[in-house]
Amino acid sequence: MAYDFTKFKNEAKGIEEWLKKEYQGIRTGQAAPAILDSILVESYGQTMPINQVASITTEGARSLRIAPWDNSVIKAIEKAVQVANLGVSVMSDDKGVRVSFPELTSETRGTLLKLAKSKLEDGRVSLRSLRTETLSDIEAKEKAGSMGEDDKARYKTELQKYVDVTNGVLEEVFAKKEKEISL
Repeated sequence: MAYDFTKFKNEAKGIEEWLKKEYQGIRTGQAAPAILDSILVESYGQTMPINQVASITTEGARSLRIAPWDNSVIKAIEKAVQVANLGVSVMSDDKGVRVSFPELTSETRGTLLKLAKSKLEDGRVSLRSLRTETLSDIEAKEKAGSMGEDDKARYKTELQKYVDVTNGVLEEVFAKKEKEISL
């Protein structure tokens, strides 16, 4: 009986997606609309994600324009961006809100790189935990008699290959973010 690695593969893919999403929230010297995705705006008595009350466009290399669909929420958007403490400057006008990204200092770059490395390590820890869980399942099946010792060894080797591939993808995602921060 072949061991089914589908659950492992799906959860490993989830870890990759999580890391990519986390890295979208780390600001670089370039303006990226994704950095505002986690901001919630108080609008019409409800708290809503910023992308549900406005459109966000890039205005240049280091500025974004937030154009609300209803101008009555301009002040709420401005306040929400300021409260998010992203290290950006915010200015509002009659058309919406402009978010300017200052040039990164070497100290800020170092801090952002540490944060990116920390997120990478969190992803690796999650992957190791997933590997341990899968290994336990393989060993349990061997003890129950549904697979032999040779099969167990082969599945452990196959599992390690999947872990190595996923670690490689996580490293690539980190290297890309590291390059963005360092520019």
